[in-house]
Amino acid sequence: MNKIFKLFTWLMLSLPFMVEAQDIRVLSENLEFVGDIGSSQRKSILIQNESDRAKTFYLKNIRGSIGSSQNMKICVGEQCFDVKRDLAKVKLTMEPGEIITDVYVEFSLGIAETRGSFDLFFVNVDNIRDAFLVEAQYDVTNPERKVDEFDYEALSLSDVYPNPSNRVAHFDYLIKNRSAVAKISINSFIGNPVAEYELDPERTTLQVNVSDLNPGVYFYTLFVDNKNIVTKKLVVKK
Repeated sequence: MNKIFKLFTWLMLSLPFMVEAQDIRVLSENLEFVGDIGSSQRKSILIQNESDRAKTFYLKNIRGSIGSSQNMKICVGEQCFDVKRDLAKVKLTMEPGEIITDVYVEFSLGIAETRGSFDLFFVNVDNIRDAFLVEAQYDVTNPERKVDEFDYEALSLSDVYPNPSNRVAHFDYLIKNRSAVAKISINSFIGNPVAEYELDPERTTLQVNVSDLNPGVYFYTLFVDNKNIVTKKLVVKK
């Protein structure tokens, strides 16, 4: 009886710490990093404060496994933090009803073929019982298992060229599975969508006019049947 009472007391005391914040909603999907050894990817996090008051959260810890050769940065706007050194410096301040769109995770996939998962655990600076999670997983593949880095089952795709580009950027491709729907999405440095192009199976080259874009770093992602295949960097200059 005494053991049951102690267990019940422990559960009651622990429960507030186990409940996620009901006023904070993570609008983005779970972070998923899939790519080759040595590559780096970035994913945006969309978070909404549904409460009627301003809140500030800090990154308390990372739950799960991240390999010793893998590095991760969390960027808020243009300010980035290495989570291995600056964990508690990652802070998010949200006004009532505000949706944050300029937070993203940059993940280096490391030097070994592996997979795993982790959670980013954010806590309210004024109330440690007010917390929320951002779930993530990664799958690192060995590029030597592919005939070509850009040779996939459904299509072959070249890297973008020229890169940097100031007028027109080119992609060469060959769609091998004509039932597949392939597209290239271009996002700004902070993750805002810029343009999207569906790859025509009757063609072998995609030309993207970048002359109207502001100079800077962009990221393009290849999707096949709505699945993220690879993300690379595109630099636009004047």
